[in-house]
Amino acid sequence: MLFNKKVTVLFMLVILVLAGIAASKPPKGTHKNLKVLPKNISHDDLDKIMDEWKAALGVKCNFCHAPRKDDPKKLDFASDEKHEKEEAREMFRMTAKINKKYFHYKQGDTTSVAPIGCMTCHHGQEHPENKAPAKK
Repeated sequence: MLFNKKVTVLFMLVILVLAGIAASKPPKGTHKNLKVLPKNISHDDLDKIMDEWKAALGVKCNFCHAPRKDDPKKLDFASDEKHEKEEAREMFRMTAKINKKYFHYKQGDTTSVAPIGCMTCHHGQEHPENKAPAKK
């Protein structure tokens, strides 16, 4: 009888742990409205890229992502309401094109760092400085 209770408790704990793991991360491919990043990108990889972009521009998520209509305290990551989001996509396409054409960098290459990225021009600022260099 005691053995059956132990097995039942152990079984329930395993079920709870598995349910917690399954609920903690969305399955691959559940991201909506990805236009320049791979549709099957993992949640962790997407977070890593977004964190890099935020750092390069010195901004927070709400710089590109609009608030949700039903709960303005949360962001609607799929929305294209803010023009900054499309601008970020254009900048991503531009840097990928430059890296491929002039540096022969292949996107997804895990052995090297892309020569041109957001930080190249932005240096942690929302908008890159567009002044001509001072004459010597």
